[in-house]
Amino acid sequence: MPYENEFAEYRSVRRLTENERVQNLLRRSKERGEKQDDPLLPTLTYSDIQPSQWKPELVLAIDGSYQQVLVEKGYPGAEIGYVTVASVLMDINKIRKLDEQRPVDPKSFRETENTSSIESVFPGCNIVIDNELSPVASLRKTLYETFLETKIFSDGETLLETYEVLLSYKSVDSLKCPHGDNCQSSNNKVSVKNGLHSCECRQKIALYSTDGLRIHEGMVPDSANGTMFMEIMQTFERILIIHILRWFEQKELLWLLKDMAIVVDGPLALFGDPAGLLLPVTKEIRRINEKTKKYTGGVDLLLVGVEKSGFFVNHFERIDQSKDGNNEKFLPQTVLLLNDEYIKKNIVFSDSKKRYGEQTYFGRKFFYKTASGARIVASIPFLEDFHQETNLAEPKQYPRLADALAIFDQLASSRFENAISPLISANAEAAIPMNLGARVLEEMAKRLIKDKQK
Repeated sequence: MPYENEFAEYRSVRRLTENERVQNLLRRSKERGEKQDDPLLPTLTYSDIQPSQWKPELVLAIDGSYQQVLVEKGYPGAEIGYVTVASVLMDINKIRKLDEQRPVDPKSFRETENTSSIESVFPGCNIVIDNELSPVASLRKTLYETFLETKIFSDGETLLETYEVLLSYKSVDSLKCPHGDNCQSSNNKVSVKNGLHSCECRQKIALYSTDGLRIHEGMVPDSANGTMFMEIMQTFERILIIHILRWFEQKELLWLLKDMAIVVDGPLALFGDPAGLLLPVTKEIRRINEKTKKYTGGVDLLLVGVEKSGFFVNHFERIDQSKDGNNEKFLPQTVLLLNDEYIKKNIVFSDSKKRYGEQTYFGRKFFYKTASGARIVASIPFLEDFHQETNLAEPKQYPRLADALAIFDQLASSRFENAISPLISANAEAAIPMNLGARVLEEMAKRLIKDKQK
């Protein structure tokens, strides 16, 4: 990397182009899929799948945002991370009625949405809270307190209670002691238990059930921690799905899910350290779904993840373009169901015997071009073992696929390319403006930390 105001010269470029090892590697390299003109999968049209006459009454959208901020606290690079996750419930019936009376009054449209959100701040490198001895200990305490204090419904359980239900599904209940070199236990392992408890060694240092997420293991003590803050955001988003579904169960309202869709930003997956929750999340969604079907005449719940960016979004855009780049190949309401072979050969190269995403995904992907021409990359959860047989790609492996396509057709945005309106609303509630927002949060952090030091 150059120094500030230093401009690169061409000597390194000349050395690279003349280097025999570099030339040899380039000769051995080839771009994946460079000669492939058409997708290997057969395409389906909406009419090939029994079209849905379903019209949702409610759509719940979940989206999150995070922002890392540098603060002055005696140490260079001291940082904190702001994380916010919003859930927006849209009354689709009201929206349909408003559509009949265009132009729509903005105030009336806003009344079709109810919003709730989680806002919190987490210590990063060189930040400690209370009497904690390290940034890692401070993060662990803050994470536990946030779960303990957060609930979306005033008459529902806390996010911590939801998480600890998922924790009960895990067969492995021990992890490396989060106190690291300060641990005095014989094997440096601790048991993951509910709530706040103590280390079994003579120091009796605090342990938390949320240590089981292992997010603290990703903290970099002397560098930026954007990846860790992103994992916190992602964990909130995914556990929030379960949190909301469990509230419907506890209030005996599962019958409402027949006329409701839950849409979450990003794929139905858990990445990084929290990926250990994959099996618990899958099992709890299946359990709630089986119970839901008893109240809905056998109709599954409708949960969909929608991706804004990434390899799959880029791939869909590429294969929809003609060779000259001026025309689109796929007609509106075209569906592409992805199998494992196609993904590994054309999108994310892999020769692994395991199915793509086996350790991270609790749903499977598909492409859909809406009636308006928007390209949607989405995933639907594995609600049965058969849905996970990704050597196949059949409509029946995607529960409520036709209803999901109907949602996309009805709610595709005219304001933003390849987006649906509920997620736009959730993103608007959760998004932290990158420039002005960062400055406001930075100044607030500096002021509050300075006041604490007085």
